Formats: sequence, C-alpha cells, structure tokens
Amino acid sequence: MNFQEAGSLEERLEIMGSLAGRFAERAANLDEEGSFPFANIDDLRNSGYTSLTVPKRYGGEEISLYEMVRLQEKLAAGDGSTALSIGWHMGIMKNLGEKKLWDEEIYRKVCKEALAGALLNGAASEAGTGSPTRGGRPQTTAEKDGQYWVLNGRKTFTTMSPVLDYFIVSASVQDSDKTGNFLIHRSAEGLSIEETWDSVAMRGTGSHDLVLKNVRISEECFVEEFVPGKKGANGWLLHIPACYLGIAWAAQTYAVQFANEYSPNSIQGTIIDIPAVRQRIGEMELELMKARHFLYSVAKQWDSSSEEDRAQMSPELGAVKLAVTNGAIRVVDLAMRIVGARSLSQKNPLQRYYRDVRAGLHNPPMDDMTIELLARSVIR
Repeated sequence: MNFQEAGSLEERLEIMGSLAGRFAERAANLDEEGSFPFANIDDLRNSGYTSLTVPKRYGGEEISLYEMVRLQEKLAAGDGSTALSIGWHMGIMKNLGEKKLWDEEIYRKVCKEALAGALLNGAASEAGTGSPTRGGRPQTTAEKDGQYWVLNGRKTFTTMSPVLDYFIVSASVQDSDKTGNFLIHRSAEGLSIEETWDSVAMRGTGSHDLVLKNVRISEECFVEEFVPGKKGANGWLLHIPACYLGIAWAAQTYAVQFANEYSPNSIQGTIIDIPAVRQRIGEMELELMKARHFLYSVAKQWDSSSEEDRAQMSPELGAVKLAVTNGAIRVVDLAMRIVGARSLSQKNPLQRYYRDVRAGLHNPPMDDMTIELLARSVIR
C-alpha cells in the first residue's frame, strides 16, 4: 500500500512508521559519512509521500496541516535529516496551494511534475544577509534582459540541494526597490551546487551553496513579489517543530529501552526501577505531551480557520516552534542523563539526536523574534 491508497491518517502513519524504521537503520552510517540520504528520498517519492500536499484540483491529496505534522514527526523519529529536508518541499507545496501566490499555469505545471516525483525548495539564505526572516534585502540580483531575467548570486543553506528539481530563489530586482522569488529549474545553464555543508548537526540535509552565474530564465519565472521580512503567517513552517519533536521522541524511546535492559551489578533488576531514572522518564513524557498538544492544536486551528484569521496567527505559530524545539532539546538532555556516558559514544544514537535537535534553534523563526512578536501582540 502506498500513501495515496491509504484511506486514513492511521494507515498513513503506519506506512510512515515502516519507512521510518528503515531510515533509522541507515541513519548512523549516513551521519558518520556526512552523506545525503538518496535512498530515503527515493523511498519517499516512490511511496507517493512527496505528492500528498499537492492540491486535489491538480490530482494530489491536499492533506491537512495537522496530518502533515503528524507524518513529519513520525518520519523524524527515523531520521531527522531526511524529515527536515523533505519537510520544506511538503510545506512549500502546501503553502502555494493554500495562498495561490503564483500564476496558476506555472503552479499547475509544478504540481504535475510533483505528482511524478519532482522536488522543490526555497533558496533564500545568504552569508551577507543572515536569516531571511530578519528582513535583509537579498544580495542575489535579477536583471531584466528583454523577455528574460538574468540572475547572479550565491545562496547558503540550500537544503536537499543534491536532488532538487526546482529552486525558488529570492533576489533583488536591479534598478528598483522590488524583491521577489524566481523559479529556476536545476537544468538552467549557469546554476551549480558547491558542496559546502560541513555542519555537525543535520549532516544529511545536503544544505550546500547554490551558485548562480548569469542564469537566464523566462519572464514568467518571476513568480512572486514580496517585502523582505514581511511574509505573514505561515502555518506550513510547523514542519520544523514537528521534526524536532520526532527526534526527541526517538531519544525518549531509546532511553526507556536502555533503562529497561541495563542492569549493573550494583543493583538488583534494571535501572528502570531507580526513582531518579523514573523521575527523568516522567519529565520527558511531560515535555513531549506539552509539545504535542501545542503543536497539534495550533495545526488544527490553522486548518479550521479562514484566510483572514490565519493572517493573525503568527504569534501562535512562532510560540509553537519555540516551545516545541526547546522542549525537544530538554528531552534529549534528559535521555542522555539516563543513559550516562555511553550516550557520548559515536555508536550511540543519542549523540546524533543531541547534535541534530540543537539545529532547531537556528531554523526560523528565531527565539528572540518570537518573544518580541509575543510582546508586541500583548502590548497592542
């Protein structure tokens, strides 16, 4: 059974659980080598997962945000890098379908290709501007040349770059104050990937640099104009906290299994019966419970809200990301305290969870921006 044939969320979660188990077996080697999870992405494409957020009007399933975060959480429990990578494609396809940001003909074409397995992601970050959510104007430029646009620049953190078919590139329009997104196919002449990704966290995301040298694209590929730092509420970004929640879940599962099995000769039975260990297990469960209720409820609120009400949800969306990500970091820390020094072994998955989960602090929106947004909403 593939994802399209599944008739319910429970059936899709079962399929994802099977895939996540397979990915978990590959995760250690991929992390040690710092290699991209090509096989995992192929499995997701072949299962039909990558087309689930395509709108029904174009042949997709148009799953809800709630369903998407549930599936992403399950996926991340198997491999965080794979989940974060594919989450960008899943979320962007959903966002474009909901907000109808692009010309319908271009979006229809992209959806058709997505149904056949094509993948896309945004390329917005630059070394000279920092996080795009802070409002810096892109140093990447787009210059009009007759019926074409010519783009030049370099983008950092281009996640999933080894397999992307389309890049949504933000650029400043020459000789104007306009900023926009340009849709560029991988086959475009002058487009290249420079393998710069050397992070100790999320090593398998392939977040290399995208280099554009006189890349020439047709006029209609200027798909969206926007004001830097003011893109409004984006429910699809909940794929980020869902990912880190899944990693924390995996850490809890490992720690509880370890506590059930580890029996030092200084005690009778296993350490699962030691009060301090049980205290930490309870604390982990409390953190996960709070995170799930917050994430799921805001996702459901998004699904049931009007476009006008969604526009007011930025404080809640940012708060979810902050609370869930920081809670996930605490869960992994508690898991490592249960397992002890063994958790620092390169062969132990907890050291990978520890590195990966901290990457969430650097995904948008940043904690300080969320706190400021919350303060403004109260003061108003």
